[in-house]
Formats: sequence, structure tokens, C-alpha cells
Amino acid sequence: MKRRILYLGNKLAHKGFTPTNIDTLGPLLEQEGYDLLYAGTKKAKLLRFAQMVQMILTYRKQVDYVLLDTYSTQYFWFAYTAARLCNLVDLKYIPILHGGDLPKRLSRSPKSARFLFGQSHKNIAPSRYLKEAFEKAGFFNVEVIPNSIDLADYPYTGKRSYTAPNLLWVRSFAEIYNPMLALKLVERLLKDYPMTGLTMVGPDKDGSLERCRSYVLAQKLPVVFTGKLSKAQWISLSADHNLFLNTTHYDNTPVSVIEAMALGLPVVSTKVGGIPYLIQDEITGLLYDDDSLEQLHDAVMQIMTRPSLVEKIISNARERVEEYSWEHVKSMWHKLLT
Repeated sequence: MKRRILYLGNKLAHKGFTPTNIDTLGPLLEQEGYDLLYAGTKKAKLLRFAQMVQMILTYRKQVDYVLLDTYSTQYFWFAYTAARLCNLVDLKYIPILHGGDLPKRLSRSPKSARFLFGQSHKNIAPSRYLKEAFEKAGFFNVEVIPNSIDLADYPYTGKRSYTAPNLLWVRSFAEIYNPMLALKLVERLLKDYPMTGLTMVGPDKDGSLERCRSYVLAQKLPVVFTGKLSKAQWISLSADHNLFLNTTHYDNTPVSVIEAMALGLPVVSTKVGGIPYLIQDEITGLLYDDDSLEQLHDAVMQIMTRPSLVEKIISNARERVEEYSWEHVKSMWHKLLT
């Protein structure tokens, strides 16, 4: 019997926003034979919320499960309200947990969190980091199903030139992702490597892009801003780079980092949230303390000066991300939804 699923999230890639989990997981489940309905396609937040409510009420007797992309920000309340409504009409709902800051929401909104996550059919964590954080808070109905990628889409490049740092940064421009640190790194690297370059891929989210542009102009830095690119476009662009930066203040298990590892790009990342569960320092990448320019610079210098370390990292990283292939992950979804 084909399962019918209502998926609630921010499905806004068609309006120029960065694709989210609903844009990637939904089509993959459809390929596996599930019948998917979506809510969250309206650009205005209130209209998205109204669409979610309307879809739950309209299809309450026609769907088997409701998937809820759940974040720590105001979208937590979207998920909470949807969960209340699902509970009222006797619908099984499954929160999919996102964001390295989500554990703080458990302590900030304990009563609401107890209902949302305590009454769910199951809570899905993409990493052991979130599973352990939820279990510490008393939620034991949590299952780990990793974010997935199709490894065939990521051509592995094991040999790159390291005569100068050619850095790639892929994220939305927002303060929580700390894009300014990447610019300060470039300033520092130029002293030793005058041919240093940085490409920053992603749309603006909170005005950070304009602040970064202004800084680059003022300091005359060799930085290229591409704006939002499709996955195929930035994967093609990655062939001309030799290091991937992840400068975020908070994180869970970012797909962009998994993608970089699959491509054979050594990753240098903050050791926050779920990142240390994905990257083992000097084994599958290099880690540094949040907002530490000194440690970030040192990590990049290791990549530039230790070819044997780079070779080990990219080989181990590619092997690590095989666990995130859809062929491996889809059996977990089948088990949950059947």
C-alpha cells in the first residue's frame, strides 16, 4: 500500500531561496513510491502558516503521516502549532530536527517542547549530536536518519593544486554563519599568499551580504560573490578551489559540508554543534574554535603546507560520507514509514 505523506516546511527554492530539507527529501521519497503533499510554498510567513493549517485540516483523513521540518527559531512555533492540530485530528506527525541551536529551545520552551516532541510518532535527528541532546533532555523517541546525498552527483577530485589558498564558502549570508570571519581570514592569508582567493556562494538572509560586500570593497580583497547558485553550478565551481570553509556559530550536520567532503575538498570548520560528530579533527577535516581567526588561519596553513595530511583527510572524508548516500539512508525511511 502506497503511503501518503503531508510534508510541512519552507519549500521556497522555486522562489529563489536556498533549498531546504523539504526540497531534497520530498522528491527522494516520491521516487521510492510515496505520495507526497507539500505545505509551506508561500513566501510570506503568515501565508505559509495558513497553508499548513489548511492542508492539515483538508487532508486529515487522507494522509498516513505528517513530516514537520523543525527549527530552533520562530519556525519552532509553526511546528508546535502544527503538532497541536495533528494531535487534535488524530494524525501521526514526525518532527525532523534541524539546527545546532535546537537543544537550547528545549530549555527555553520546556512545556511546548514536551508536547511537540513527547507526543510525536517519532523524532528524526540527522546526527547523534541532536539525538544525545534530546535524550539528555528526557526525549527517548528519537531516531537518527542522516541527511542524504546522491554520491553520483559529486565527482571526487583527489588531486588539487595547493600553491595558494583558493577558498570556497557556501551558505546563506546571515550572522549565525559568520561570513565576515572568512573575509578576515583572506586578509591574513594575503600576507603569505598574495594569490589567495575566496568565492562565497549564497543568497542574503539578514543584510550580511551587503556588509561583506562593503568590507571587501574597503579592504580591496580578492573575493567573488556569486549569489545563489544551483547545486550543479556550485559543484562545477568547486573544481577550481582547494579548500572548503564552514565558519558558522551554530550547526547540526550541514549538507554543504557533506557535499564538500564527497567532492574531495578538505573542510576546515568550527567545532560547534553536530560538526564534531561529522568531522574528526585531522582525520576527516580540520576543526577550530568558534570565531577564532588565529586557529582558523593555522588550520588553513596546515592544508597549504602538509600534503600528506590533505591526502589522508580527503580520502577518509570521502569514505565517511558514503554513510550519507541515499542508497544507504532510504532503508531507514522505509522502516519508519511502513
